[in-house]
Amino acid sequence: MSYYQPLARLVAQFSKLPGVGAKTAQRYAYKIINMTPEEVEDFANALVDTKNSIHYCSVCGNYTDGDVCDICATRDKSVICVVKEPKDVIAFEKIKDYNGVYHVLQGTLNPMQGIGVDDIRIKELMGRLVGVKEVIMATNPDIDGEATATYIARLIKPMGIKVTRLASGISMGSDIEYADEVSLSRALADRKEY
Repeated sequence: MSYYQPLARLVAQFSKLPGVGAKTAQRYAYKIINMTPEEVEDFANALVDTKNSIHYCSVCGNYTDGDVCDICATRDKSVICVVKEPKDVIAFEKIKDYNGVYHVLQGTLNPMQGIGVDDIRIKELMGRLVGVKEVIMATNPDIDGEATATYIARLIKPMGIKVTRLASGISMGSDIEYADEVSLSRALADRKEY
């Protein structure tokens, strides 16, 4: 379908968002057209204000609107949970069971894509380890996440700091018969005593 140029530009911009296909982008664009000028201006201002005021915490690398995020300013600094990206921090914060701080790597090691040690925030993590009792490796349980966790653990363990990895294996509510071999093996290795 042929759009008027401003509408086509808006649809194209919405299509750049993750998980937004052509039809969803079109619905978003039509929603904007049907908003009042004040609502559109509020929407646009929210986008610009967010882009201008949100940046990375100077300590952990999470999103913040100040120099240091609230988590780094108020939490127990003796335990650091290492995650791949800021959205992982949000996932942990939803469970409300963790009172330590985070370290956001801004990626994982991936030599095939040219992402090496100097491309993610490993050096910054190493600089934060004074007084730390435990580092929890919470990168994704995929090849890149495992490689990154293993690399960092090998750097930290000789310092006498406890390094742990999130348990993984069979997810709650799933059937054992459908579990892949790697997940089943990990679940068996990470079993807990009742």
